[in-house]
Amino acid sequence: MTGRGRELTDLLKRRRVNVACLQETKWKGNKAREIGEGYKFYYCGSDGKRNGVGVVLDSGMKERVTDVKRVNDRMIVVKLMIENKVVNVVSVYAPQTGCEESAKEKFWEEFDCMMMGIPEREDVYMGGDFNGHVGRVNDGYERVHGGWGYGVRNREGEVLLQAACAFDLAVVNTWFQKRDQHLVTYKSGHHATQIDYLLIRRNQIKSVKNCKVLPGEDLVSQHRIICWLTSA
Repeated sequence: MTGRGRELTDLLKRRRVNVACLQETKWKGNKAREIGEGYKFYYCGSDGKRNGVGVVLDSGMKERVTDVKRVNDRMIVVKLMIENKVVNVVSVYAPQTGCEESAKEKFWEEFDCMMMGIPEREDVYMGGDFNGHVGRVNDGYERVHGGWGYGVRNREGEVLLQAACAFDLAVVNTWFQKRDQHLVTYKSGHHATQIDYLLIRRNQIKSVKNCKVLPGEDLVSQHRIICWLTSA
């Protein structure tokens, strides 16, 4: 994210994006900043060298913010009032596969606490780099996995699906049949995976009209941007 603010706002404006969740921003501090084209960036970071998460809102959405909860440098919740609904926009960044198990366990404990702090009657729109593979098939997780994922599930993906079940969140990326180029969120050389996911309350999945990766719209060299379209 560092030094990419102008590129980001140009992309968001061109694609008419209202809300964006960012991870590994590497911005230090717990602040909110205008970044151009009417967009405002709410962020949380510890040392400016690693981690960091944030939420970007357009000119209309930023006027509806009622609260910002900066959990840590891996989780942030921005609460908005949209018409008569309370909406929680959540950005999360899970530890990488090679991190110590204690760091992963701490992340998921804090994730659980964060989610338990959001009333069930409130909407949740979550975007995150979960550093896990939920896989192409949905065996055992049919309620939260739509059956159109990518690759083979690993342990980190299993934990994500378990969390989705615990809080009844649908993994939106898996609910739409797409070509691989519209599913892969991370590519390095010949290595292609799906590790970034969008989640929503399961009872709202029908409000999502489309979800896919946008090839060629890369702010960084390896991660791809996921976009979804809702009816409300």
